[in-house]
Amino acid sequence: MGGNMEIIKVKNSLSLKEELLRFVFRVYKGTNGAYPALEWVENKPSPDDFERFKRVYEPFLEFRLGKEFDELYILKGKDEKIIGTMALVYNLEGKDVWWVPEEIKNEKTGLIEFVMVDPSYRGKGHGSRLLEFAFKRLGELGKDPYVITFPDLEAYSYYLRKGFIKVMDYKEFVVLKKKN
Repeated sequence: MGGNMEIIKVKNSLSLKEELLRFVFRVYKGTNGAYPALEWVENKPSPDDFERFKRVYEPFLEFRLGKEFDELYILKGKDEKIIGTMALVYNLEGKDVWWVPEEIKNEKTGLIEFVMVDPSYRGKGHGSRLLEFAFKRLGELGKDPYVITFPDLEAYSYYLRKGFIKVMDYKEFVVLKKKN
């Protein structure tokens, strides 16, 4: 499986903000502006406009890195470039996670977030590897793996193929839980 690539736990995620911004922009460009959904933005930036993407996405990314993610992992290639990301959110207490339904806001819930693979590396099993890693880590922590996504994203059917089942619709999202 993609030799020499390792999943690395990021100690200070804010220090990677610039690199992550560029990585997420590559994903945005590669999905032709579909992901990230930037659902709060009136006029989404064109997939070629990094400066405008940065203005829109940077404060959100900063919030997620600084206040939301409990653990952030990156998959790095031999050239040290980020080719995949995955974050875990499991300390929901006192966090502004308005997109998480009350029914699952408890100490058993582990959210798998920020799962992205550089478009030029897709289809090589990297996403699966990041997910397997997330399952293992959440298992160690005694948490149940959940994903909250948008029903119209390609990611939705991907997670269903990876053993998740739909638990509920919530606001504009769908809540998925890994089958035991």
